[in-house]
Amino acid sequence: MNDDAFNMSVRKFLKKLGVTAQREIESAVRAAIASGRLAGDARLAATAHLTIEGIDEAIVVTGDIALE
Repeated sequence: MNDDAFNMSVRKFLKKLGVTAQREIESAVRAAIASGRLAGDARLAATAHLTIEGIDEAIVVTGDIALE
């Protein structure tokens, strides 16, 4: 395995994941606020599940998203 190539490939994937996830989260939160399903000062528990082909164990990341 080429560690440099692997590192760059992981970074490229994470950048794409981060940009896409942020855009989708912002859109979903704005829609939920607009529809009245969510208060504008909410704190949201978030969980991300990442699976990678060839790796048996799922990667789970948890955290909070504060709207204020």
